[in-house]
Amino acid sequence: MSRSKFKADIAGGSLKLPESRIVAGLLLDDVSAEDWRRAIEDENVLQKRSPGTAARQASLLRARLQTMTPELWHLVRDGSKETATHALLAAAIKHSPLFGEFLNRVVRERFRTFQSDLPRKLWNEYVEHLQNEDADMPVWNNATTNKLGDSVFQILKESGFITDTRTYRLQPVQIAPAVLSYLRDTAQHDVIERLQVTL
Repeated sequence: MSRSKFKADIAGGSLKLPESRIVAGLLLDDVSAEDWRRAIEDENVLQKRSPGTAARQASLLRARLQTMTPELWHLVRDGSKETATHALLAAAIKHSPLFGEFLNRVVRERFRTFQSDLPRKLWNEYVEHLQNEDADMPVWNNATTNKLGDSVFQILKESGFITDTRTYRLQPVQIAPAVLSYLRDTAQHDVIERLQVTL
């Protein structure tokens, strides 16, 4: 078992706002394990092609949301598209140090030096640098590294940091006030720092 904080915990895990709203609702309803299974696998509330796919995705989204408290789940379930998206972005940062550090080290530096884009190769260079830095970090093959990168760049697109996943053009993002207020109230200053890489 790797002792590294950097894990492949973001693969297949874009923000998935509609599904996350449903999962947040189940968490807020405090459903039993059986009711959770019934909703996800039998009733297919996430509208996935197979019970296995639904269960895997629900498990990831639940793990991501459970890094935060019910106050954030309310923002995800009931907030505007922007507020809910930024709430999910905060949860993704908290859940995945691999993603959070990419924002903190690489994306922040691109904004700081007034670069206009975020080349995809920077992801691979970042992962290679981390593996040299952290002896406990797993060594992934190219396919895994690229799959993780797909998720990261999709999240950056969904949250507005890049305009698309073809040109990777950067744009500044103003984080929803309700999300920043929640993070300040819960003293999650490290998450705020990673959200505000454009400042």
